[in-house]
Amino acid sequence: MKSGIAGAASAMFLVGTLAGVSGLIDSYPVYGGQAVRYLVAAVILLVITRALGLRFVRPTPREALCLGGLALLGLVVFNICVIESARASGPALVGTVLGTVPLALALAGGRPAPRVLMGACVVVAGATLATGLGSGNTMSLLWALGALVGEVSFSLLAIPLLPRLGPIRTSAYSTALAVPMLAVIGLAAEGSGMLRTPTAAEAFGLAYLAIVVTVVAFFLWYRSLPKLGPGRAGLFAGLIPVAAIVTGAVLGVALPTAYDLLGAGLVVVGILVGLSSGRPAAEPAARPSRA
Repeated sequence: MKSGIAGAASAMFLVGTLAGVSGLIDSYPVYGGQAVRYLVAAVILLVITRALGLRFVRPTPREALCLGGLALLGLVVFNICVIESARASGPALVGTVLGTVPLALALAGGRPAPRVLMGACVVVAGATLATGLGSGNTMSLLWALGALVGEVSFSLLAIPLLPRLGPIRTSAYSTALAVPMLAVIGLAAEGSGMLRTPTAAEAFGLAYLAIVVTVVAFFLWYRSLPKLGPGRAGLFAGLIPVAAIVTGAVLGVALPTAYDLLGAGLVVVGILVGLSSGRPAAEPAARPSRA
């Protein structure tokens, strides 16, 4: 239980640090950069799989369908929707919509315990306050809702995979599948300019995305998800804007406002409230394999 809490919290915090390095790759072709990110992550994960002596597991038809959906919705569609929503009206609206992930996962996991539902609502309020509603338009909202579907799919579609494949293989297979999907979209959207030699700063940013935000965070999240269930694990998604605030302050990019600090405090309170309940009976209790 404690390892699940630590893993989920660490995973979502690492994902939130993305905001601190996003400025390094602003000028790099978007879809080409994402394809490179997942390609590097897939290679690292496959090397780790081989180094640990984990044999290749052929997915069943049902698992192959889940893996394809996970790669398409949880990785490709999620990234496209976040990018397009931010282009349409800035990052505030999509950040606010993604702040509802804890509530969405709590509801999607079955009939959540009252405290889990209450905690999720508090986390959503804190994440919304920390992110700021900002301004938006209809197109930005539609893209943001697509990103929400992708983020929820990232967890729910992994649950039936983890007992047999384990967190490392689930991460490796899904990231590998995302590469050709992003490459096709990149060629259509950016043409031959989807790839170029990165500058030193861009190379660091892409490496951080691949290693920290993808390899490490994916593994920690998928190892923790079966232990906590989607409802309780989803509470930690509220740490994403909190991590962005902390990273910005550490890097000297932006100092947190009173609203930022209040929102971060609400997120912590909501997580504690949600974790104080027992495991809801309706949540899956699947355990990952020893791998």
